[in-house]
Amino acid sequence: MRLKLLITAILFVAGCSGLPQDSPERDLVGAGPDQMARAQRGGDIPEAVDGLIVGHRAMAAGEFEIALRAYTRAAVTHGPSVDVLSAIGSANLRLGRIGQAEQDLRRALEQDSTFVPAHNNLGVALAEQGKWGEAELHFRNAFTYDAGRSGEIRENLLLAIENKEKNRYDESEAHQLLLMRRGSGRYLLLSAPL
Repeated sequence: MRLKLLITAILFVAGCSGLPQDSPERDLVGAGPDQMARAQRGGDIPEAVDGLIVGHRAMAAGEFEIALRAYTRAAVTHGPSVDVLSAIGSANLRLGRIGQAEQDLRRALEQDSTFVPAHNNLGVALAEQGKWGEAELHFRNAFTYDAGRSGEIRENLLLAIENKEKNRYDESEAHQLLLMRRGSGRYLLLSAPL
């Protein structure tokens, strides 16, 4: 059974409405997945278009490969900033590339250890791998830095705490350890329920 965790879409898109009427960015701001796909197939997104904006729109439309390409372009334009690395990690996470997403999100947190989306999405990547203890730490950090405003982050934190508790050693299932001799000087350690 695959875990259902919420990937928080906290995207920082500012000033889209203030673009000039003849700006190439205006053509893709608010564009649907069909328009973005056509722009991608038609050679590429025009140079003046911000890859982060296009990537955020593609993520919202469920076009994760297009988003990843746009975020990769943004890395060339903006450099490997916390926003870009976190966005690339989020796209990789949505594409099921958990290990790559974990690396990207850790790199983002190296730049800004208070970046809420990176903490949350790294928590999701770790939870997908069954690393509930570390996932809880990142969900807790995201919840703290977000000041508890996001219900999705709170749900992720509660789920991580619950799963971490399930994975702890359950004393009700006590086991007796037995040594079995297997020849001269060799022993086998066995465990049997009490």
